[in-house]
Amino acid sequence: MHKIGARQVHLDFHTSKDIAGIGARFDKKQWQKALKLGNINVINIFAKCHHGWSYYPTQIGNAHPHLSVPDLMGAQIEACHEIGVKCPIYYTVSWAVNDAEQHPEWRVLDRAGKPEGINVDFAATPDMPRPHTSWEYLCPSGDYLKVMLDQTVEICDRYPVDGLWYDITNCPYERGLYGRACYCPNCRRGMAEEGVNIDDPAAAEQYAVRKWKRFYEAARALVLARHPEAVVYFNGTTGQHQPGRMWEHNLQQDLEDLPTTWGGYNKFPLRARYFQREGRPYVAMSGKFHTSWGEFGGFKHPDALRFEASAMIAFGARCNFGDQLHPSGEMDIPTYKNIGEAFRYVRKIESYGLDGRPCSTLGVWWIDNSSPSVGAFAAEPNLRGVSEMLLENQIDFEIVENADDLSRFAAIILGGSAGLKDDDVRKLEAYRKQGGKLLVMGESGLDAATRSRFILNVGAEYVGCPLYKQDYLQVGGSLGRRLVASPFLNCAAALRAKLKGAKKLADIREPYFDRTYGKYCSHRNTPYRLETASQPGAWVLKDLVYLAHPVGYLYHTEGARLHREYFLNALRMVYPLSRQVLATALPSGGRVSLVHQPDQRRYCAHLLYGPPTPRGCCQVIEDLVPLYDIPVTLRVPEKIRKVHLPVSGKKLRAAVKGRVTGVTVPVVQCHEVVVFEY
Repeated sequence: MHKIGARQVHLDFHTSKDIAGIGARFDKKQWQKALKLGNINVINIFAKCHHGWSYYPTQIGNAHPHLSVPDLMGAQIEACHEIGVKCPIYYTVSWAVNDAEQHPEWRVLDRAGKPEGINVDFAATPDMPRPHTSWEYLCPSGDYLKVMLDQTVEICDRYPVDGLWYDITNCPYERGLYGRACYCPNCRRGMAEEGVNIDDPAAAEQYAVRKWKRFYEAARALVLARHPEAVVYFNGTTGQHQPGRMWEHNLQQDLEDLPTTWGGYNKFPLRARYFQREGRPYVAMSGKFHTSWGEFGGFKHPDALRFEASAMIAFGARCNFGDQLHPSGEMDIPTYKNIGEAFRYVRKIESYGLDGRPCSTLGVWWIDNSSPSVGAFAAEPNLRGVSEMLLENQIDFEIVENADDLSRFAAIILGGSAGLKDDDVRKLEAYRKQGGKLLVMGESGLDAATRSRFILNVGAEYVGCPLYKQDYLQVGGSLGRRLVASPFLNCAAALRAKLKGAKKLADIREPYFDRTYGKYCSHRNTPYRLETASQPGAWVLKDLVYLAHPVGYLYHTEGARLHREYFLNALRMVYPLSRQVLATALPSGGRVSLVHQPDQRRYCAHLLYGPPTPRGCCQVIEDLVPLYDIPVTLRVPEKIRKVHLPVSGKKLRAAVKGRVTGVTVPVVQCHEVVVFEY
């Protein structure tokens, strides 16, 4: 495993040709002062930016026309290495304005031969306002590919390289499963040579995967041949549910989650749980700024930075906060004072979170966006919702796939989307025979190839998709604990099934009709029929509980507490508290993460409390309210001999009964780590 520092900054430096004096105020001592103040041991610096300019005397690319320091990047490398800070080198790939203007033939083209971009109006006049994050796409093929690889060699031959950080790779993939196809002349020629049907969108997208992976492989090989210890990373490959294993060539995984504006504070933990499985270092990327990349003059409060950094370490990730260097090259000292406050705390806790092993007995089966399920049953919102409900109940979990050893899990959740193949079913059925239990939701039990039958033995026969857009659930018994007795609304209806040996747990009431201009009732949704629908809302078959709704989607979309309670009641039927490794009692804004570090013979339980508050277009962390006398219980095979709080040095009195150790943490404010030594 490559050794990677835990206290990082990603220093954006995208500078216009219309600004003079680039780097004029760079000063080695001032640069070093900022890094020391920030407690930083890694900083990403720029070789080439989105404007297409390079910041060293390149013979391959185009140096910025107004560089006051001809080799600004070289001076930054020297300043970093002099104080023991590593500085991976940033290189843009798909966004480079100067290259697009000089070589329009390098652009990504759509099927009609028109250039592609993000937030670009190709008919705009020079005086029209330009939206933020507005760039044209370039294709890594032909002459442009050669230029990028040649410039990689140039950088590696001239400088002591700690790493190459390639940005905007495999973009844009949002429209397609793997990577939106490009139809430039190079790609058309390449598809023809490989026998790809250019009129088949899926085949063209899969060609795009191979094209990008050829770039990753070639660039990585060039770097490592010259700098074997360098870290190579391709940004854009670690999307939340991106299929195609685009991240295979990365030597670390950077998880770019700006929680204030890019999906909130619950997005990162799920991605961390996925990438911790791979055995490579992973880095959580946030920003020092209030909104997003490219923001000059924006600041988060130091309390927010501390909470985010604590959460990163708690979930096993290195920390990286984005900053943006002023075109003058002068570092902003208040920025590094703020970051430094967070990183001073990270120095105290990083050894208790990094390079350990997850150790939950609850697994969540991973489904990527290649699942045929769509709409309310799609993979991403369902897995996000499942993760959110677990996080808010402080139930630690791991991500599992077919290749994993399932025997160590007491229960596994299938989150809502069809994705099971025959080999998956064999693995899961063998797991059930060994005593494993399943919570299955939505379309998870369906055959991924056809979505027309239950591929698992669920004690029911699949009838079909919902007849209505919404429906109502009526739940009793243990599944209805803490729920209302009357039918409650679901913004997405359940699939339809007929029981074949299973026992019904919940009823469905269907609406009189869907709301249309032809038929409607009141302001929003149609009321429920008085009679119970023929299909069940939930059922149990020995070791399996099935919830017919996409409950993850319901919760992620509308956040109703009763859906979370419904989910938790179902989960406890297959995963009782006695099987949970770590248990605590925190408000729903609390988060937990358990790390096992066998080399140090210890378990580290991280407790977090810093609920975000919506403010304007952002989520903010502001009120770090202390919580007192928090009970924590650990169930592990080892005999615990000591429990302590390493930050304060306080030893805790433990109540040990067999393999169960209980302690009370006096106070949790923002973050606390409890170490159980054995």
